[in-house]
Amino acid sequence: MPRPSHFEIPIDDADRAEKFYGDVFGWTFNRFEGAPAYYGLAATGKEDVGIDGALYQRGDRTQTVLTMNVESIEDAIKKVEAAGGKVTQQKDSIPGVGWIATAVDTEGNEFGLFSNDENAPPPSR
Repeated sequence: MPRPSHFEIPIDDADRAEKFYGDVFGWTFNRFEGAPAYYGLAATGKEDVGIDGALYQRGDRTQTVLTMNVESIEDAIKKVEAAGGKVTQQKDSIPGVGWIATAVDTEGNEFGLFSNDENAPPPSR
């Protein structure tokens, strides 16, 4: 059964946001240098308890996003569309990590889909 595996929180000021979440919750951050804009991976605690996430530079996306781990991005996309949702970002790769897509549910909430695949190639752009 797919479970939440990652969250993303939109921010305007990386230093300020990292300090806030670090001070309040003790989270630590590792800035992902390969991203086109600021993307700070957040470690939220013990590896086998809860989920980790990220802070990302606010732009067109302005919601906190919860990502679900799925077996197959293709199958999950089909299920989203069959249930009345809308895919807003088609399948794309994170090299050496896996596959991602973004969708919106029937209530207008954005969420992510992720499938592990260490053999994922660079995106074809």
